[in-house]
Amino acid sequence: MQREAVTVWNRCLQVIQENIPDQSFRTWFEPIVPLRLNGSELTIQVPSQFFYEWLEENYVHLLRKALDFAIGHHGQLQYSIIVDKGDEGSKPLTVNVPTSKSPQNAKPDNVDADILKSPFEMKDLDSLQLDSYLNPAYTFDNFIEGDCNRLGRSAGFAIAQNPGTTAFNPLMIYGGVGLGKTHLVQAVGNYIKNNNQDKFVLYVSSEKFTTQFINSIRTDSLRDFMGFYMQVDVLIIDDVQFWAGKEKTQETFFHIFNHLHGAKKQIIMTSDRAPRDLQGMQDRLQSRFKQGLTADLTQPDLETRTAIIQKKLLAEGIFIEHNVIEYLAHSINTNVRELEGVIVSLMAQASLNRREIDLDLARNTLRNLIIDSDKEVTIDTIQDVVADHFKIAVSDLKSKSRKKEAVFPRQIAMFLAKDLTELSLKSIGYHFGGRDHSTVIHAIQTISDITNTNPQIRETVEKLKGSLK
Repeated sequence: MQREAVTVWNRCLQVIQENIPDQSFRTWFEPIVPLRLNGSELTIQVPSQFFYEWLEENYVHLLRKALDFAIGHHGQLQYSIIVDKGDEGSKPLTVNVPTSKSPQNAKPDNVDADILKSPFEMKDLDSLQLDSYLNPAYTFDNFIEGDCNRLGRSAGFAIAQNPGTTAFNPLMIYGGVGLGKTHLVQAVGNYIKNNNQDKFVLYVSSEKFTTQFINSIRTDSLRDFMGFYMQVDVLIIDDVQFWAGKEKTQETFFHIFNHLHGAKKQIIMTSDRAPRDLQGMQDRLQSRFKQGLTADLTQPDLETRTAIIQKKLLAEGIFIEHNVIEYLAHSINTNVRELEGVIVSLMAQASLNRREIDLDLARNTLRNLIIDSDKEVTIDTIQDVVADHFKIAVSDLKSKSRKKEAVFPRQIAMFLAKDLTELSLKSIGYHFGGRDHSTVIHAIQTISDITNTNPQIRETVEKLKGSLK
């Protein structure tokens, strides 16, 4: 069957290669593996969801043309998307998606999705295979560990191996937007689900829980709602801060919590702030949140950002030079989600412009990617503005020259970089010719002292700052 699939796919490639540039063909079609031919339906395997979405967005008509040539007008295409590469002991986990279906609605190959009615009507969960609402792409294997998340990751893995029996019950993971809270807690859920077939894992957002609760009151099925949640073995609640002020929802969850905790069932929660900072939350519920382990996720450090970039590129089957990775890691100091978003934008720019991913493309992509127009200022923009004001080249700011006409603008640019970006001193120094953090500190202190005593320099700095905001 696979031999037939290879033959048909090679015929498709003949058409595709004739209609697109060589670079695009190598990037988007060479990594594809034909899996099987079932009648007139060809299944091809792609290395990531990003690959699938890009093909559907940009090459769906070309693929239709290729299928018409290789199979006929009745030919159909199905994707097998790798969401977990697996290891020596387990096969890769894939999601099968037809061309007419969005990946968000796809089910993993090994999931039985025949339960379509409300789970609250089920009186006995033991004989059922219910949907856990977990994203199979969220695993420990693709969660990058660093100082910013080590406690939470270690606790999560300990729970995954022995759910409900550790001291980490409940586990509360908190932190800002895009730092990996949802990824981490779902990784715990996926590990338990894959290694403990007898345990029912359920992931639900706090908003969905509230909606289900309200509907159960409206339909007079509150007892069924409570009974369902009290049978869950591992309950993962995302973004509990949304329960602020919702007294009835909190009261209901309090009773569910007590039952599950008393039965040694595992409870995992996330929040955007520490339990003590949750406003509008009942004291007794806050005390339950603090009962086990509370772990925060912070912004990833340089080494972790570098590892995230490398892992993301590897997952997408893309190779770029280390100096580009280093530039991205030093330039993006926000959160994991925005870091991954920049990588996706960079890959898209490379494909659209039919060019390799190099340092110039990375700079242009960051310069043009406005994450937040009211606050986002890049160090490249700062260097451009300062160089233009003082009538020098940006290369002068990065050079080793100690001439006054280069040193003073360089110090002002470093001062502005510290004031207007969240980059570390080490990353600022990297962008100015690889200078160490002590040089950056000296520059910042020098400009700070001058602006306090020299109104003309202070006005210049304020003018530059104003043009950047």
